[in-house]
Amino acid sequence: MIKKLFKRMFSKPATLGRETPGPAAHLNLGTPKKVKASYGVHKPKVWGVAEHKIDRRLVSHNAIRVCETLQSKGYKAFVVGGAVRDLLLGMRPKDFDVATDASPEQTQRLFRRARVIGRRFQIVHVMFGPETIETSTFRALASASNEKDEHGRVLRDNEFGRQDEDASRRDFTVNAMYYDPSTETVWDYHHGMEDLRARVLRMIG
Repeated sequence: MIKKLFKRMFSKPATLGRETPGPAAHLNLGTPKKVKASYGVHKPKVWGVAEHKIDRRLVSHNAIRVCETLQSKGYKAFVVGGAVRDLLLGMRPKDFDVATDASPEQTQRLFRRARVIGRRFQIVHVMFGPETIETSTFRALASASNEKDEHGRVLRDNEFGRQDEDASRRDFTVNAMYYDPSTETVWDYHHGMEDLRARVLRMIG
């Protein structure tokens, strides 16, 4: 997984609203750096289209539809994760995930072809022909009260939380950004944009 992520981040120049980094940027190919997640409420850096330069035409129409449908009912909804990273790199993502503050049941009720899956953490598959948009509810930070097996592995993790908590649960800073296709803004809680520009793969947690 990390090897594939390195390949995507370093295989082509990223515009990201500024000049392409020179050869020195490629010196950051060593062991991913680990940063401590912030567990308090904190506001994201919100990047406008003039800064992030995402081409909205590269975004799945169905992912946009899921976001707009949820937003029309008063929920927050964003394209999230690796899709945002790839869009910032000027690539067309292979698949799209959406994160929202709607519960799985609330999300399911809004779409004709949608089903809740998963035991450890429930998500909703919203289906449009051959394309499935995986839609998840913002997750809370890990809790000692989460149900675990005898080896300490979490069995159920259906505690929903705030968007900033959800960002702190993700693996790398470059995968912890949220794109709102309605406002064309990128919400960045962990300096993922700066790391992507610098070609740094930094862990959260």
